[in-house]
Amino acid sequence: MSAVDDGGVFHRARGRTLDAFSAEKEREWKGPFYFIQGADPQFGLMKAWSVGDCDKGGDEWGPEIRLTEQAVQAINRLNPKPKFFVLCGDLIHAMPGTPWRQEQTEDLQRVLKELDREIPLVFVSGNHDIGNVPTAESIAEFCQTWGDDYFSFWVGGVLFLVLNSQFFYDASRCPALKQAQDQWLDEQLSIAGEHQCQHSVVFQHIPLFLQSIDEDDDYFNLTKSVRQEMADKFTKAGIKAVFSGHYHRNAGGTYQDLDMVVSSAIGCQLGKDTHGLRVVVVTAEKIVHRYYSLDELSEKGIEDDLMDLMKKK
Repeated sequence: MSAVDDGGVFHRARGRTLDAFSAEKEREWKGPFYFIQGADPQFGLMKAWSVGDCDKGGDEWGPEIRLTEQAVQAINRLNPKPKFFVLCGDLIHAMPGTPWRQEQTEDLQRVLKELDREIPLVFVSGNHDIGNVPTAESIAEFCQTWGDDYFSFWVGGVLFLVLNSQFFYDASRCPALKQAQDQWLDEQLSIAGEHQCQHSVVFQHIPLFLQSIDEDDDYFNLTKSVRQEMADKFTKAGIKAVFSGHYHRNAGGTYQDLDMVVSSAIGCQLGKDTHGLRVVVVTAEKIVHRYYSLDELSEKGIEDDLMDLMKKK
């Protein structure tokens, strides 16, 4: 299937960086700012989950369209504007090569085109976007549709790394591509480790862990050996936080100085959380985040204590 053409509306990650931001202009710290993190709009899962057939049941996605429209409208009303909006994977539910994939993609792109043009979108690949066991072909389709599957960019002196976490899950059908990301990541972490940035942050779909580094292996986390290796790499380089989705519930924990943040979904909820978005405030000293339901963010906006953090120079 050919990738869907969005008409050039979205900023694309090309050449392992994001064209929305100039690295030269954004490498210096300029004061506090914030961004919005969302995850798992996953058009089609709510119907599939309700009928108990996640392989073939996702033939309707009206609720996800309305929820994502609400998310976009809530973000557009925020003042000041967030620096960017990152979607941490599972953009749609239909796996590569399955029915409804193109239709879900077209509908999601149509909704996302309503986002304020001054707020760049950052796309992260999830398992439903490139397959549980990705291939060179499925990754190429994602890159053509949404941009690079891994890349880095600078905003206000902060280095952001976007990773393809399916390589950590099962890269058996594309080992050379995993090796390329591994090499690239080591290069990026060396920049972070040399403290050439105010902070460094990672975005990926699958969490390292849900609550603690030594928890049991689960569908929703990385295996113990992989998560330990990655967490040690990240902490050695001074990564402050990893933001993920995938779990469709809010979760997270810490490992040494690393904050593992797991955000619930814009779309289908698998726990007791509400459809929502996470507001992330970056100050000179720390990264503060809070999950808002879509209704809360739509009706009340960002709370005063978070807004006050952005006023401190």
